[in-house]
Amino acid sequence: MKAAVLTALGEPLEILSGLRWPPLARGQVLVRLAFSGVCHSQLMEARGRRGADPYLPHLLGHEGTGVVVELGPGVTKLAVDDRVVLGWIEGEGLDGGPAHYSLGDRAINAGRVTTFNEMAVVSENRLVRLPEGVPLDVGVLLGCAVPTGSGILLNELDPEPDSTLAIFGLGGIGMSALMAAALFECREVIAVDVAQGKLDLATSFGATRCVDASKVDPVEAILDATDGRGVDHAVEASGNARVIEQAFRSVRTGGGLCVFASHPASGDRISLDPHDLIKGRQIRGSWGGSSRPDEALPRFAALYREGRLPLEKLITHRYPLEDINEALDALDGGHVGRPLIEIDPAVDSEPDPDFDSDSTADSESQGVLP
Repeated sequence: MKAAVLTALGEPLEILSGLRWPPLARGQVLVRLAFSGVCHSQLMEARGRRGADPYLPHLLGHEGTGVVVELGPGVTKLAVDDRVVLGWIEGEGLDGGPAHYSLGDRAINAGRVTTFNEMAVVSENRLVRLPEGVPLDVGVLLGCAVPTGSGILLNELDPEPDSTLAIFGLGGIGMSALMAAALFECREVIAVDVAQGKLDLATSFGATRCVDASKVDPVEAILDATDGRGVDHAVEASGNARVIEQAFRSVRTGGGLCVFASHPASGDRISLDPHDLIKGRQIRGSWGGSSRPDEALPRFAALYREGRLPLEKLITHRYPLEDINEALDALDGGHVGRPLIEIDPAVDSEPDPDFDSDSTADSESQGVLP
């Protein structure tokens, strides 16, 4: 197969052909990828912003869609030919552990799910059957952006009618949170970013006010918009420690809550005034929007089918796998919403006459690692 491989921190991903996957262990599933998303987690890994990486070289990607090709021992949740969503949030099923690929005598590491590759060995508990009525390209967003961003609103904040909300950072997670905010009767929904194009899109998603943080202090703008009180809730999804601090300062005293889902660069720290905590401002992180994939994805899919979560609008740019470094550059520059990598869009409509799953069973011929 072909894959985009991280071989050195801070260097472009290498597009390598001829990788071989191992025989399936208990709890593992072989998936042919159709589409993959790209989020800041992969960007930070590739650019070395997560610190030292002892697993190089390795595969990347944690949200995608594809079709099941083969089941490993013990897998009962899925069947061959199922269309599936791949995601990083642990769901039901067996944990098959990391997969180990090879390129000749070279070891290529991977985790329990990867999506920057044509074929992926994935743990059963990182897969959910794609709900009916959701296209494979849109379904990618159900792997990370939607369960995290929309999940924060539905599972963690549950804003009361007439409440106020600010969303900092309008990438895939922030935009998913913004779309979910439209499901509630918030009096004010304030979108904060530094890219005018994203702010324009935020207006179409129901933001009542947009703040360009490259031109004004967003905390002051939010305080002005709320008569000095601050918002009831803030969602932070920028991946910047200083923005987490701003989101925290934008919530009201006496119970205002800031939830952040972003992961700043390794070594970054946030600084908070203890007096703000004493006065009742609250802050906490979110792990995947507290979503349980097997239960949450059908719920999000139903909202999509009803037109209440217009997920297709989040996919602003599409790239072939060979151009994945261009997608990472665009994401790093803040020029795109959720980039989509088109790996094999016709994966579920045309069988591959050259594929023979039995050929993967000979581990000795593949140099498979333990």
